[in-house]
Amino acid sequence: MSADNALESIAEPVAAAVEAAAIAPSALSLVPALVVLAFAIWLKRPILALVLGAAAGLLLISPTDALFNLGETSVRVMQDETIGWLILVCGGFGALIALLVHTGGAFAFGRMAQQYASGRKPSLFMTYLLGLIIFIDDYLNALTVGETMKRITDKYKVSREMLAYVVDSTAAPMCVLVPISTWAIFFGGLLVANGIAPDTDPNGIKTYISAIPYMIYAWLALILVPLVILGVVPLIGPMKKAELAAQMSSGNVDAPAETAASHTHTSDDFAVDAFEEEFDASDKKGGKLYNFLLPMLMLIGFTIWFEAEIWPALILTFIVTIPMYMAQRLMPFTEMMELMMHGFKTMLPAICTVIAAFTFKDVCDQLGLPLYVIENLAPYMTAQMLPALVFIAMALLAFVTGSSWGIFAVSIPIVMPLAIAVDANIPMVIGALLSASSFGSQACFYSDSTVLAAQGSGCNLMSHALTQFPYALLAAIIAFFGFVALA
Repeated sequence: MSADNALESIAEPVAAAVEAAAIAPSALSLVPALVVLAFAIWLKRPILALVLGAAAGLLLISPTDALFNLGETSVRVMQDETIGWLILVCGGFGALIALLVHTGGAFAFGRMAQQYASGRKPSLFMTYLLGLIIFIDDYLNALTVGETMKRITDKYKVSREMLAYVVDSTAAPMCVLVPISTWAIFFGGLLVANGIAPDTDPNGIKTYISAIPYMIYAWLALILVPLVILGVVPLIGPMKKAELAAQMSSGNVDAPAETAASHTHTSDDFAVDAFEEEFDASDKKGGKLYNFLLPMLMLIGFTIWFEAEIWPALILTFIVTIPMYMAQRLMPFTEMMELMMHGFKTMLPAICTVIAAFTFKDVCDQLGLPLYVIENLAPYMTAQMLPALVFIAMALLAFVTGSSWGIFAVSIPIVMPLAIAVDANIPMVIGALLSASSFGSQACFYSDSTVLAAQGSGCNLMSHALTQFPYALLAAIIAFFGFVALA
């Protein structure tokens, strides 16, 4: 089929999307993204950068109605069920972690792990292994693995930046490769909603599984971690500085080393300090390992039971864990509730960052940013180059907007008709989209996965983002050429 016919086949969805945008897509839609990147790097305050980027976009749409539109946009974002879900799940994880930490279970796990993690590399490999095991959800992964391992890696003078990189690399990249994760459920549903999955695949999971071999970025991100740990891939730039600073520190497990970059105070420092307070007040010597392992195993088991629905699994975990702790008289019920509230509050910086990112994405949609990029790439898309071009375009959008799931939802009704029209390899195109989503989730400075990996590892957000970015970019470059070679 000719390129002209292919473009005609996507004219209708593109036209509908343009009509939904506040203004016609143009090069001006790039301005808010540039504002966010500039201020995020300069000020190292992602929430402020996102707000400024959203404000810049609203001024472009209508300078006189910018304030009214900001209020309307923020209300619309807060009414989004995804935001409500994220507040409950993210805050719930904070509450559960507060309980696990206070009972000393995390320290008991650390004492056990020290028998096997007898050095820098073994401690990092144990972190990597835990990241592979906790595959149900990237939030669950990012929050629990970092919290579990940071005291052990501190002992062996591993920088918090290196720990956060290992945690982040096994969060979204691992979850995207497993067909019983929240990612698979969400994206499988989108494939069904857009008519990509056949009638014989009502949940879209079989179609999703067919694309797993082509999720090149996710595979590369996972393969790269052990190579970095072993030194096959050398330490690069900011990561090298962070590791040298950690090697020169005291290595005290109760006072983790910070790099010079980590001393820049941002909104996430509040949550990091709160987690440190929880550890200081916890039962470091008398904690029982089962008080840590059982809630974690219940959460994973219930999540599988509820078909990757993490919120009901979290509720059921609380229902079982709280009486279990009360039966052991670990703390009064009122104190337990106070701890859970405190744990919920520690996640507010992460929640606020994601809300700001959703607001920014909403403004980008009004400006037609995704449509502008896709429309400018469409004339150059052929069956052979489509997967590679889709990956690079969507990876850039996911990185800029911080919306890995949102970009997939926006792009699939436009990209997939084009893929069908030019007779491209459909599983490969789906794999390219999911590779782009996992890249954006890991590499974006203010994505939820990046925020939570830094949060759980006790690392400054911007320090984590800057140190891991060269490795994420390396995997993305290799993935691009991988798609070219496979096509």
